Amino acid sequence: MTPSIAISPNAALLIVDMQNGIGQPTLGRRNNPDAERNMGLLLDAWRSAGRPIVHVRHISRSPESIFWPGQSGVEFQPRFVPLAGEHVVEKNVPDAFAQTGLERWLHTRGIGQLVIVGVITNNSVEATARSAGNLGFDAIVASDAAFTFDMRDLSGRLWPAEDVHALSLANIAMDYAAVRTTGEIVNALGGG
Repeated sequence: MTPSIAISPNAALLIVDMQNGIGQPTLGRRNNPDAERNMGLLLDAWRSAGRPIVHVRHISRSPESIFWPGQSGVEFQPRFVPLAGEHVVEKNVPDAFAQTGLERWLHTRGIGQLVIVGVITNNSVEATARSAGNLGFDAIVASDAAFTFDMRDLSGRLWPAEDVHALSLANIAMDYAAVRTTGEIVNALGGG
């Protein structure tokens, strides 16, 4: 049985890379078709409770990227557009903590707990969760509020997105963050 979790009153919700470009068919087949619905449930819960929300946006350094500035792919998806007062972090690498000021922003506000959702599970979500854990934050990744894509390994074997997602979550849970469902997190909000 998974131990229960507590959500602190000022826990921040980090929504990673929910930009238009992530819906490009060229990225391939993905897992977890309910991820956006679950992210939306968490976003609504955080907004209703007046808790801090951080929207992370990837700004690519490569002109070929779906996240190159000036293209529609770099913009937030309509459901995840930040509201006034919600913090926006722009990053150039997968890790939302790398040279963004995020750590300082959180410490300045006394925020020690983070709930991380978004894409891509085995890239930006995992990189951000690893840094959060390494920096001493109490991090939680919502397993059903993240998704990834089919991926080929270096030998050419194609791994289904479901397997890539599961292994990434296992990596995260080893040392960096708790892995919970959206339902568990929403249920814990009342007890924080």
